[in-house]
Amino acid sequence: MDRTRTRTPKAVWVILAFVVATIAGVGTEYAHAARRLVKIDGSSTVFPITEAVAEEFQIEKRGRVMVTVGISGTGGGFKKFCRGEVDIVDASRPVKSVEAALCRKNGIEYIELPVAYDGIAVMVNPQNNWVDHLTVKELKKMWEPAAQGRITKWSQIRRGWPEREIHLFGPGVDSGTFDYFTKAIVGKSGASRGDFTASEDDNVLVQGIATDPDALGFFGLAYYEHNRDKLKLVPIDDGNDSNGKGPILPSAETVNKGTYQPLSRPVFIYVSKEAASRPEVDEFVSFYLENAGTLSAEVGYIPLPEDIYKRALRKFKKRKTGSVFGGKGAKMGVTIHDLVRH
Repeated sequence: MDRTRTRTPKAVWVILAFVVATIAGVGTEYAHAARRLVKIDGSSTVFPITEAVAEEFQIEKRGRVMVTVGISGTGGGFKKFCRGEVDIVDASRPVKSVEAALCRKNGIEYIELPVAYDGIAVMVNPQNNWVDHLTVKELKKMWEPAAQGRITKWSQIRRGWPEREIHLFGPGVDSGTFDYFTKAIVGKSGASRGDFTASEDDNVLVQGIATDPDALGFFGLAYYEHNRDKLKLVPIDDGNDSNGKGPILPSAETVNKGTYQPLSRPVFIYVSKEAASRPEVDEFVSFYLENAGTLSAEVGYIPLPEDIYKRALRKFKKRKTGSVFGGKGAKMGVTIHDLVRH
């Protein structure tokens, strides 16, 4: 499938919706129709999938429903969601206990729905000719809090590597990708050195790595797929010698099979139970789960098995609330069927 589909700016969709409504002879009712709004915010990783679904949904609804999709990071999205400011949050990791507590405080019940798989890609600049792979242990040595001000050169990571500075790039602390990466690599969510270039916008990270020969960074695999001509993907060795895998590159196949570890993960949307009672939100989420497989693949993500989408849709229709992760955030080694066992 074409993973580089150009999507129409949201302002154009507003104009198109008005034109369609007018042509359909319902111009006098457009002001009322425009109030049927679905508000979404959260993960920049999940954004391309949700944006694709939102555009197709708005086309199908012929301007009768508007969908806005913001990017404030998973953590920023949950803050808005748990205050009742948005209907749906895009999340690249499960809800944390502090977020679950905020939702409970504000009376927000949520339905947790997996929508795709993603691998966290580790990348260097194409001019980097010394990194052929990295181990989890080496990544930890680079990123753990104790590395700040101490691990500053490539030569400190592996013998024979050059006496050049390491310049690190990664998502900001509100990012679910940051939470997942630090949990998988360092052993504790959010535990990281602070002297790296951080951004909630993955495109900023792409440019940073692409223009700096000494750079290393990480973000979702889909953003690498869209920028593979600018970046060099690094195979990761999880250090489990008994499995005989050695260094593994992230791909649709290795993420799906679970051989790219520990940086493979599901991504989610969380839907407010109260918001789901509104027809436009119910219709949008149903449309999302019915089309997520096709549209997630189109924008570079790895679809879940079809039966998982069907089970997720049944869970949504029954309004089954809560998290299968117990509100503890990222968890390694989760099976496919764990995602919808509620």
